[in-house]
Amino acid sequence: MNRAYTLIENANLVLESGILWDGSLLIKDGKITAYGKPNEINAPSDAYRIDAKGAYVGPGFIDIHVHGGGGYSTSHDTEKAGKFFLSHGTTSFLATPVYSMPFDEFLTSIKEIKAAMPKTPNVRGMYMEGPYMNPKYGSNAHKNPWRHPLDPKEYKALVDEAGEHARVWAIAPEREGLLPFLEYARKVNPSVLFAVGHSEALPDEIRALGAYRPAIQTHSMNATGRRPVGGGLRGYGPDEYSWKDPEIYTEMISDSLGVHVNRDMQQLLIHTKGIHRVILITDSTNPDAPNPPEYAHVPDLNYDDRGGIAGSAITMEQACKNVMTHTNCGIAQAFIMASLNPARVLGMHNERGSIALGKIADLVFVDDRFNVKNVMLGGEICKF
Repeated sequence: MNRAYTLIENANLVLESGILWDGSLLIKDGKITAYGKPNEINAPSDAYRIDAKGAYVGPGFIDIHVHGGGGYSTSHDTEKAGKFFLSHGTTSFLATPVYSMPFDEFLTSIKEIKAAMPKTPNVRGMYMEGPYMNPKYGSNAHKNPWRHPLDPKEYKALVDEAGEHARVWAIAPEREGLLPFLEYARKVNPSVLFAVGHSEALPDEIRALGAYRPAIQTHSMNATGRRPVGGGLRGYGPDEYSWKDPEIYTEMISDSLGVHVNRDMQQLLIHTKGIHRVILITDSTNPDAPNPPEYAHVPDLNYDDRGGIAGSAITMEQACKNVMTHTNCGIAQAFIMASLNPARVLGMHNERGSIALGKIADLVFVDDRFNVKNVMLGGEICKF
């Protein structure tokens, strides 16, 4: 048997353009070399063959914003968390420290993630949710220690430790003294992205960031606010700014009941931004406290000790199923939001995020309800 080649047969291939029914996909040395109808694929007769048994085969999920799941933290148990999410089809993720950690713990979490990265093949870096966001917003806001003015000694230590592994820094543009931090973060890592998160920033405050304006909005419609205006008028905050700006990618959490984002608002977000500017995230956490009584029966929501929403307990295949339920989008569109769009914003789209020639064969096999059947990382079927 020629293990340099792997042929996936009897698959419904999820392409950016739609579904290729009854397709085949050829992999050589971990990369996609051909796909199409069976009679279009010139595979060696001794290639290793995988029968997909009619499953949908699409690009592995890319979760850019995830704190933990399965009892494991992506900051402190990165390797174990990586295995947990890989078993749910997430072949790439950004480990996300918790924004309410004090300085010493924040710095330690960065070090622990870096130490775990060589042993965690699906971690691609870090999403730094904070610490320089608006402390009024987010779960456990009463515990947020980052209310003091920005201290160069603190932020330089965090930026230096994270280095090029910090792919995204989420910030609130209304924070005073923010520009020197942004300048330093970009100096240390010229490709770093900024996200507007946990914020009530006015449009002018976002525009004032100039070259450091955000490329992403952190979990749209969650932990955002609008400053009051007189006369009963509606304010204009970071949600509205991000919906209007055609260049910004907006993150969206789609839980089973539409608690994070109401189903009508999910539909509005996709309608406003377009399918190619919405990024599904899990914002998955490990629970701090029991759910409030009215949500005690809901397994995919987490709450803090004051009854505030504290992230989700979903995995990415569940997010895909939920967004299809809430918005009536199709399977191919769900994969675009869960794979291609996050790959694009991170600059990984030439290697990952869709089924295309030359891309790394990070793949997930799912049924029509997004139950994961198999996961492939770098052309190899994963064993769990």
